[in-house]
Amino acid sequence: MPINKDSLDPTSLERIVPDEVRPGEATGQESLDLHVARYEFAKANLTPGRLLDMACGSGYGTAMLSQHPLITEAVGVDLSDAAIQYATTRYWGERVSFLRADALNFRGTHLFDNIVSLETIEHVDDSRALFAHLVSLLTPGGRLIASVPVTPSVDANPHHKSNFSTKSFLRMGDEHSLERLNSFDQLQRFSPITIVLGRELRAEQLRKNLLAFYLAHPSHLMLRVWSTLRYGFANRYLTVVWKK
Repeated sequence: MPINKDSLDPTSLERIVPDEVRPGEATGQESLDLHVARYEFAKANLTPGRLLDMACGSGYGTAMLSQHPLITEAVGVDLSDAAIQYATTRYWGERVSFLRADALNFRGTHLFDNIVSLETIEHVDDSRALFAHLVSLLTPGGRLIASVPVTPSVDANPHHKSNFSTKSFLRMGDEHSLERLNSFDQLQRFSPITIVLGRELRAEQLRKNLLAFYLAHPSHLMLRVWSTLRYGFANRYLTVVWKK
């Protein structure tokens, strides 16, 4: 079956299509490189058994994780029909499959020994409910590997529902008595001029009227100012490995 690229928007901020990214763009190739590095980190911290990649997008990460010799089965789940169609056509394999489901409603036939969910939790209205649901799908002793931005993102990305700091993200694991095994910090610098002028393909979906948003939500402006003073024009991301 040919891959239907038209049905999977390559300009989306929500899902990266590796075959379609532009080199040299913070929201394109640089973002893909960050995602691949997260998946490589996750792959190095897996435990033997079944794996769930929640919000798998176009599926390239699920395919990467499935290559670990100790993984017996890798299941990628995403809400998007187009993403699942693309992932199935592009990356399906003997140990890799893809399913369409809402993250909060997904129920597997068995628990998973590994659950990977990268840049997902900030997208839902109730991030704690999703985190708790992921923990419930994990076997005792299993690994939960998740990542979020730990600099403000709700202001720029209209798809994000929650901002996280390092402390607030780590606290989610503490609330479920998870053991923290490892973590991975990433810093992504960007040019505000390039973003504002719309010179990047995937930047087209950033929030359009940012000034109006700040006027309506001044606390988000304060967060952005604080973050810029501390880190400059940069996004920080944290990936954490927990053991149940």
